[in-house]
Amino acid sequence: MASIQKTPEGNYKIQIRRKGWPAWFGTADTSVEAHRIARAIEADMDRGTYRDNREAESTTLAEAFDRYGRDFSSRKAHPERDLQRIERWKQHPLARRFMATLRGADFAAYRDERRRAGRAENTIRLELQLVSHLFEMARKEWGWEGQPNPLKNIRKPSGTKARDRRLHPGERERLAMALAETGNPWAAPAFELAVETTLRQAMLFELRREWITDRVLTIPRTYHQRVNKGVPHEIPLSSKAMAVLQAMPHSIDGRVFGCTANAVLMVWKRALKRLEIRDLRWHDLRHEGVSRLFEKGMSAIEASSISGHKSFVMLKRYTHLRATDLLAKIG
Repeated sequence: MASIQKTPEGNYKIQIRRKGWPAWFGTADTSVEAHRIARAIEADMDRGTYRDNREAESTTLAEAFDRYGRDFSSRKAHPERDLQRIERWKQHPLARRFMATLRGADFAAYRDERRRAGRAENTIRLELQLVSHLFEMARKEWGWEGQPNPLKNIRKPSGTKARDRRLHPGERERLAMALAETGNPWAAPAFELAVETTLRQAMLFELRREWITDRVLTIPRTYHQRVNKGVPHEIPLSSKAMAVLQAMPHSIDGRVFGCTANAVLMVWKRALKRLEIRDLRWHDLRHEGVSRLFEKGMSAIEASSISGHKSFVMLKRYTHLRATDLLAKIG
């Protein structure tokens, strides 16, 4: 039987002690509310369905994210992306809400808000996926068994549609010339090497001169799974890539590029705007480079040894062959 007592402050203290269950303590503003709460909890205990949800009722989403970051994200080999998304979530008004008060409709509204802001479907999907995993880990690892996962009740973005944008005839030459005319001596070489090596932006700007020997780029093993992206150990360099490297200025610290990726991207975006080149992203240069490997007659295995793709299905997504370039092969 529940014990309900009025406190000096005017509210009502609830105590429930039942054999086989942990002691339950709570408060209510009125006697009627206190008896209603006590009856509901005792009924759940009688049915064996009671789940203690008080921690979720007193923990905000921001506080739960702090714990999630310590318990799970920080243990990943490369936690940076997780921690960045967590910090972004903590700035949102939903972060001030208690976990138990959050509903699927709240996250559906967040999804639609991000779409209106122009965010990519895959970006929204990853943000919602992080929150969903937070709720699952709270239920499975923190003992919040009474807290459902509200993300299960909404439609998730399907992810970003695979892009097939390649450089149009003349765009490579125009961009190379425009980038060479800027005040950044690394911009034009970075553009050319992005196509020739097929390296992702992050890895491209990590390159060091001592990694290059006899037209082979040897990347240390420590970089192979950075940010969960496969990087080949050895990459053969084309004669074009070698010519670009030899013509580049040398940075004093041994790095191939003497500036940050962001510095080059700022110049790149200005060049695109000035040349009125639309719907072209830096990552599309990787698409272009991989497609050119196939157009040179390489097999999927040969191309993957350069691009680092571990799945031929994924490799196919990045490979967009021009029909005109295949005419000679089909006769």
